[in-house]
Amino acid sequence: MKKIVIVLVMLVVNLTFTQTFEVTAELRPRFEYRHGFKTLAVDTLDAAVFVSQRTRLNFRYGSEKLNAYIAVQNVRVWGDVSTLASADKNGTALHEAWAEMFFSPKLSMKLGRQEIIYDDHRIFGNVEWAQQARSHDAFLTTYKPNEKHRLDLGLALSSESESLFEIDYDVTNYKNFQYLWYHGNFGDVGLSFLFLNNGLAFDNNGKQEVEYNQTIGSHATFTKNKLKVDASLYFQTGKIAKTDLSAFNAAANVYYGLAKHFTVGLGVEILSGTDMDATDSKLKSFTPWFGTNHKFNGWMDYFYVGNHINSVGLLDIYATFKFKKDKLSAMLIPHFFSSAANVVNSTGKTMDNALGTEIDFVFGYKYTNNISFNLGYSQMFATETMEVLKGGDKDATNNWAWVMITFKPKLFTYSNPSEKQ
Repeated sequence: MKKIVIVLVMLVVNLTFTQTFEVTAELRPRFEYRHGFKTLAVDTLDAAVFVSQRTRLNFRYGSEKLNAYIAVQNVRVWGDVSTLASADKNGTALHEAWAEMFFSPKLSMKLGRQEIIYDDHRIFGNVEWAQQARSHDAFLTTYKPNEKHRLDLGLALSSESESLFEIDYDVTNYKNFQYLWYHGNFGDVGLSFLFLNNGLAFDNNGKQEVEYNQTIGSHATFTKNKLKVDASLYFQTGKIAKTDLSAFNAAANVYYGLAKHFTVGLGVEILSGTDMDATDSKLKSFTPWFGTNHKFNGWMDYFYVGNHINSVGLLDIYATFKFKKDKLSAMLIPHFFSSAANVVNSTGKTMDNALGTEIDFVFGYKYTNNISFNLGYSQMFATETMEVLKGGDKDATNNWAWVMITFKPKLFTYSNPSEKQ
């Protein structure tokens, strides 16, 4: 009892000097039906049906000179351990654990496990759709001379464990990275620039070395009344292992509000690829390294979500139809996919570049501020060329359906704006 009293006293003393302190939670179960998700279905295999769940507990602290955030999460599939299990299969992990200190209103420094998100999530994103999501162990310095301009410097250095001497790094991850990101608002135009130096470890005749590749590019937005436009262009150079890299990514989207609740859009994206019959050794395949790739190129994740890396690239032409009114929302997106480089089958025949058509639909309902319902359905109509890349059967019913409920309760909030540290 004495120990409990001491802890409570310490908590009260701490809150006396705390500007804000908040505890929130997230519970997100999701049912999925997969028959041709990520790869074409095979008639001899039945569809996968399961429920996954993300559970998070979030602690946020804020004051004049310090912000801190800790997000603890458990990711599971219902039934992945028995009802009498003494431990979870995946256990509990720290999704985020960072502190940010402010040297002045214009300059701050943030260290620890953190999500890194820029622009439209194409190069840096938190992959929110995935139950585990993405975060980085990184150092970030931010300079904001005013509300319209921001400059970030990010650094990361990865090691597998503490050691007395250098040891190999065998985690599927970068060995280190350094980047600069600038964003400025100029009236109706937003403009960002990114330079990323990405170091990847590889084995060179039994000795691990690190080689670097660079991603350089820009993302721009324009908003005027009912019209929204965005465009991006990135180049990649340097090396991956011993292979020279020369690749690019270009994208553009136009959205227009037809009526109060309806928006239509048209978009195109090309990610360069390497010909399957290439005669040189240069790699021409673009890789969106840390992006929220599920957001792009169809929600069935046929491209760049743990697959299609260093492949024939992609040309994605799509339309967007959105409806949003009060608590209801709906979106329909048809995609027309083609390879950006030559696809060659097992007999040496160069295939047609058309890969197929995917249709994505999602419906959302916000029941309360902290409870939301979402469901989606997607179907892929593939070609023979897709069969060459993915295997499986293009004539099978390749579809995917899901239903998700998200609960975000606020458990505790304390605020004392008059106190400063």
